[in-house]
Amino acid sequence: MKALLLANGDLFQPDILRSRIRSESFDMVIGVDGGSQYADTLGVTLDAIIGDLDSLSDSEQQGSSNTEYISYPREKDETDLELALLYAAEQGAKHIAMVGVMGGRMDMTISNILLIAHADLNECKVEVWHGGQTGWVIRPPGGDISGHRGDTVSLIPLGGNASGITTVGLKYPLKDATLTSGIARGISNLLERTSAHVELSEGLLLAVHTTGEA
Repeated sequence: MKALLLANGDLFQPDILRSRIRSESFDMVIGVDGGSQYADTLGVTLDAIIGDLDSLSDSEQQGSSNTEYISYPREKDETDLELALLYAAEQGAKHIAMVGVMGGRMDMTISNILLIAHADLNECKVEVWHGGQTGWVIRPPGGDISGHRGDTVSLIPLGGNASGITTVGLKYPLKDATLTSGIARGISNLLERTSAHVELSEGLLLAVHTTGEA
């Protein structure tokens, strides 16, 4: 099951996002509070809206009879996006794509991206879609990166160092390497073919794939 989440950040390159969404078959579309405003722009129909609903007008809160509204208090431990991710996973989603994740608040942007490594989402593939860019987590023992020759790939350690990294198919290869948290060694590599493989022994990697050379 695939789920699409519309967060309330900036909608970067909406035409590209709309094309990407059309190429997928999403079983569920969730508006994350004010992110529901992007449904028309992206050509999708909302199955649910989740959050404290403080970003919605009264008319928007009334919405469609086919849309489920799941309301939470404004003061809570989780962000609206975290609640939406957990809800999608509870509904059986194994692949979750999020758009509108980045915005004007640095703290929210960083927090939103880090949610892809949420401990309760280990069984899901969670992706951040930012126009033609895609970010996701690579866990041991590793994973594949697909695209086109010349695409940009970055590997960033999450939550500490990542070790035992060996790559195949990237211009600047790593062999049993360690990427240290806070050091930008893994930024701006390039695909040498249509797919690359990353082996990983310990830690987590944030993989970011950008179409074309960034």
